[in-house]
Amino acid sequence: MTMTGMRTSANSQRGAVIAEMVLVTPILLFIMLATAEVTRAFIDHNTLTKAVRNGVRYLAANANDGTTGIVAIDATLQSQTQNLVVYGNTTGTGSPVIPGLTAADITVVNAGGNNVRVSATHTISGLLGPVLNGFFWGSDISLLHDLDASVTMRAL
Repeated sequence: MTMTGMRTSANSQRGAVIAEMVLVTPILLFIMLATAEVTRAFIDHNTLTKAVRNGVRYLAANANDGTTGIVAIDATLQSQTQNLVVYGNTTGTGSPVIPGLTAADITVVNAGGNNVRVSATHTISGLLGPVLNGFFWGSDISLLHDLDASVTMRAL
């Protein structure tokens, strides 16, 4: 084989590699972003569930009205529980455990039968924003995810 034949073969292989890269790169980028999005949503849901569990534990320990066995949730106890879920402390100082989480996202109720319940609902946005543009292949795709966590515990 001549030297010019070897160069032609190497150039055509280089062109094939570039064509394959152009085809595969968007698919790999999509898989990477999807994996990152699912991982972040899983971590945020786990964090929210732990915070709600800590809040209901605090509420259960403080909701009994003396030794009467009656569950009483006053405004102060409700506020302290909401602050514990949102900020990790009862005073409501610091930054939220999940960005954008507020006390309005937290529900504190007497579930009856000496049980108390703390629930949280929070909407998170995708890494690329709230909406992924559909461009030419269809309608826009919402990247908003609702995270829900609810824990019920018997008041101590």
